[in-house]
Amino acid sequence: MAGVPGRSGRRAKPTAKKELAGNPGKRALNKDEPDFGLVENIDAPEWIVAEARDMWERVVPLLCSQKILQMTDLHIVELFCSAYGNWRVAQADVVRNGPVVLGAQGGPTKNPAATVVKESASQMATFGAMLGLDPSSRQRLMGGGKKKTDNPFGALLGS
Repeated sequence: MAGVPGRSGRRAKPTAKKELAGNPGKRALNKDEPDFGLVENIDAPEWIVAEARDMWERVVPLLCSQKILQMTDLHIVELFCSAYGNWRVAQADVVRNGPVVLGAQGGPTKNPAATVVKESASQMATFGAMLGLDPSSRQRLMGGGKKKTDNPFGALLGS
């Protein structure tokens, strides 16, 4: 939303990520950032099955190891994995039956699974970006600045 205070522009990088990057912007860090409980390890809920469970088991350990996942983010991971499971099932149907199928009236019509493929892919992109699972959002979490090399004359200049 353009022009709305607090909602326009880039999403803020978590303070922990700024600290890991050495605070490249040199701005004051938010010491009052809420902590909703870092997740170190968690099993998939029982309702997540098949391909969605496989995605959970691939993604959650990575998010936990990077100290990104908090308790309040678990619903986003569930939505991402669920969308992935739906995408896989629908994509298999499109491959098996094609993008055009016979409709109720006997004429050709778009395979309903193609709509599920599109919607699930959109959901994966949205929720994956929230978790830093695509290259551009991952870059935003990690920061794009180059690491400064040590200047051998820095001590002489007092820096």
